[in-house]
Amino acid sequence: MESDGYKIRDQHKIHYVTFTVVYWLDVFTRKRYKDIIVDSLEYCIAEKSMILYGYVIMSNHIHLIIQSEVGDLSGLIRDFKKHTSKQIIKSIQFEPESRREWLLELMKKATTSHNRNKNFQFWKYNNHPEEVYSEKFMWSKLDYIHLNPVRAGIVYKASDYIYSSASSYCRNEGLLLITKAEIPLNIKVNDTAFWKSISWE
Repeated sequence: MESDGYKIRDQHKIHYVTFTVVYWLDVFTRKRYKDIIVDSLEYCIAEKSMILYGYVIMSNHIHLIIQSEVGDLSGLIRDFKKHTSKQIIKSIQFEPESRREWLLELMKKATTSHNRNKNFQFWKYNNHPEEVYSEKFMWSKLDYIHLNPVRAGIVYKASDYIYSSASSYCRNEGLLLITKAEIPLNIKVNDTAFWKSISWE
């Protein structure tokens, strides 16, 4: 169950969610951990009826705009987090990682405040889900997601960041097959002012 008033009330609706690593650990500075996220999203799209409208993978959290085609968004999120947690922790344990002891120590410490994980905890429990109730809200969240790497000083243009859906919207290319959000009806596709307003190019 989500705290602070944020919870999924309609399992069929599109939601904006955030998954954060415990203690805001900068795990995703390593390419192989980001690739686990990408591979898992790809699998969920192909095999678990996930509809992905937008995403970004930052150093210690990810943002997604997703929907469950079969109306089980909570189950989809649970399975995704469980699988990625298991795979990333396994990679930390058994592949070269200079920060191994430090990361595992903190992930072990994170389990002491509850009895849900016995060994290690990778993700924080609260996903902060927000239902996407309008086109305007959808585009505000897409804009926020895609500008994360720009605000962090990683890239100058959002569409240059590999681990987000910005290039899918701007250039029809990217690591994952996304479902593009509808452009608001009062906006023309070739409206330069619109594309400048969302700051992706």
